[in-house]
Amino acid sequence: MSRAVAEPISLPAVLHRVDQVLKDFLDAKARAAATRELPPEVTSLLRNFVLNGGKRIRPMLCAVGWYAAGGRNEPPPYVIQAAASLEMFHSFALIHDDVMDAAHSRRGAPTVHRALSERYAHRHDAHRFGEHGAILLGDLAHAWSDELLYGADVPPARADAVRAVADAMRWEVMFGQYLDLVASGPPGADADAPLRIARYKTARYTVERPLHLGAALGGASQELMTSLSEYALPIGEAFQLRDDILGTYGDPRTTGKPCLDDLRDGKCTLLVAFAMRDADEEQRRLLRTAIGSPALGEEDAARVRQVFDATGARAAVERLIRTRQEEACHALTRAALPPAADAALREIAITSTVRTS
Repeated sequence: MSRAVAEPISLPAVLHRVDQVLKDFLDAKARAAATRELPPEVTSLLRNFVLNGGKRIRPMLCAVGWYAAGGRNEPPPYVIQAAASLEMFHSFALIHDDVMDAAHSRRGAPTVHRALSERYAHRHDAHRFGEHGAILLGDLAHAWSDELLYGADVPPARADAVRAVADAMRWEVMFGQYLDLVASGPPGADADAPLRIARYKTARYTVERPLHLGAALGGASQELMTSLSEYALPIGEAFQLRDDILGTYGDPRTTGKPCLDDLRDGKCTLLVAFAMRDADEEQRRLLRTAIGSPALGEEDAARVRQVFDATGARAAVERLIRTRQEEACHALTRAALPPAADAALREIAITSTVRTS
């Protein structure tokens, strides 16, 4: 095996190139909008949102998928552009998700719909305007993600496989989001629902399909795609379970979003399901009263967290995260990937499940 493949993958260098593609693309769109005298805040708000932080885990996994398929040295421009398209698509998903959740902040800054409402505070319908405008900005990010992906100079022999992965990712995450909407509400003890949501909304969208996209760009076999799925699905579930814990216990200064929103929205999580399953009647009454209440404050949230701890719900979720992480690493052992790709995926398995943001 060549030295280039055996050396560690420089993921920071890959992500720097991804960010540069996004900056250049959005700057070009801003210039094009200006020549047509279109509202400058559209491209400005979208640019700020896309470039304001984020873990870039999907572009990162796309690049690792390419290396897993035998990629050597630095990924070619079409791989970087495809990876950037994933971040643009993720911006669409987050903007719409924030509207649906009526979220106030994202990555430590106002959400897009809130920023628009504040910009047009003089309007009598400023709140509604902000939501409608954010939906349009999200749609624009969706369209531009397609432009990035299908404008990349992908080898013709691999174009159909790349399109198939991208199409699957898009419809799967929409169904995952819909399942999340359906399941929100009064807390229940059904553990299958949050795991199903985690599988479609996060495991496939965040880990499996980005890996598959990169692998398809590298001309991967179906056998490799299956091996990547065996890693991706458990680590994707673990990623979502960690996100659920951070959504309830996390420090907003670190996570960049409030830690009450999931409880106020009645989000269907495994924490809630395990707590409802093992709570006594008094604890269940508290959970039913507090979870899903728009008036829930920090004092009530603290009481809910106490129930999560007392019933062992948090500890059970932590154990499941460790189990899923172990399953993913065992899958890598069976897969026998190139050493650099294997090392990168093992590192991602750790950092994505022990993270604090």
